Amino acid sequence: MTRIEQLIRPELRRLKPYSSARDEFSGKAEVYLDANENPNGNYNRYPDPFQNELKKELSLYNGVPTENMFIGNGSDEIIDLLIRTFCQPGHDKIVTFVPTYGMYKVSAEINAVDAIELNLDKSFQPILPQDACFWENPTNKLLFLCSPNNPTGNSIEEGIILECLNRFKGLVVLDEAYVQFALSESWSKRLVDFPNLVVLQTMSKAFGLAGARVGLAFANVEVVSWLNKLKPPYNVSELNQKAALEKLKNKDQVIDEIAQILEQRAILFDELETLEITQKLYPSDANFILGIFEDATELYAYLLERGIVVRRRKDVGENALRVSIGTEVENKKLIQTIKTFIREKSTVY
Repeated sequence: MTRIEQLIRPELRRLKPYSSARDEFSGKAEVYLDANENPNGNYNRYPDPFQNELKKELSLYNGVPTENMFIGNGSDEIIDLLIRTFCQPGHDKIVTFVPTYGMYKVSAEINAVDAIELNLDKSFQPILPQDACFWENPTNKLLFLCSPNNPTGNSIEEGIILECLNRFKGLVVLDEAYVQFALSESWSKRLVDFPNLVVLQTMSKAFGLAGARVGLAFANVEVVSWLNKLKPPYNVSELNQKAALEKLKNKDQVIDEIAQILEQRAILFDELETLEITQKLYPSDANFILGIFEDATELYAYLLERGIVVRRRKDVGENALRVSIGTEVENKKLIQTIKTFIREKSTVY
C-alpha cells in the first residue's frame, strides 16, 4: 500500500466510483445515445467530465502536466473533496493557522472532522509546533497553508513550507489563490519533490472568473485519481469550461489586468496610509489590503450606507478591515468617501 493509499479513508478504498459512458469514451462521437439527453439545443450535452481541453490549455499556461491536475467547481469543492477523501468523520483532523480562509474549518465541520487551529505570529507567519507527537500523529491528515494568506495578505516563508512538507505525515495543502499577485513562484513546479503536496489555485481572482467557479488542484497522480473517483460526474459545467478557456487564450489581457491591480494596490496603500484614522496597514502580496482603523465599526457602516462594501475581519482585530483592490474609479471613490467620513466626524466633535 502506497503512502497516499494509507491516508485514504479505509471505507473508501473499496469504493467503486460512478462511471458514465463519457468516462469510457474519448474523442468526439457522431451520435450520442448514452446519457438520456435532449437531442436538441446548444447546451444539451453533458460536459467533458474530466475537462481535458481545459487541462491541456492550463498545462501550456503553467507547465504542469495534465495528469497532475484536478479541476473543481471552485476551490471550495476541492477543499471539501480533500476532507471527504482523506479524513474519517469523527476520527481524523485537519490543521490550519489562524486567521486564515474560513472554508477550511467550515468544510471540516460539515464533514464531522475536527479542525486544529494553530496561531500565526505577529508577522502572520505560522507558529509551528515543537511537539514531535503533532508531526507524527496519524489522525492529522491535512495541513492547510494559505499563501498569500487571506485575510493578512502575506506570503508564507519558504522555510516554513518546507518544514511542513518534510515533517507532516499527511498532505500539505498549499492554497495559492492569490499567487499571481505575489513575487514568489508557484509551488506547483515542485510536485515531483513532494508527493504529499497539493497546490490549490483558482480562476476567480487574477483571471476574473469568480462567477464561473473554476478551482484548480495540482498534485501527484495518485491524489488526482482519488479526487476523480469521489467527485460528482459532471462537476464543472460546459459554460464554465468555455469561460476559462477563453481567458487562457487571451493571456495578454490577464497579464495587463494583473499589472493594473498591482499598480492600484500601490496607489491605494499610499492613499490609505496618509489617512489620520489609519493606525496600521499590512504589506500585501494579494489583491487586497488589510488595515487597522480608528472607529472601524462606524466607518464600515458609513461605507455600507453609501454603497461601498469592504470586509470586517474581527479575527485579526476589532478594528480590522480588509479592502479589495478595485478599479481606479472605485478606489478613488473609496478614499473620497473615507475623507468625507473623517470630516463629518471632526465637525461633530
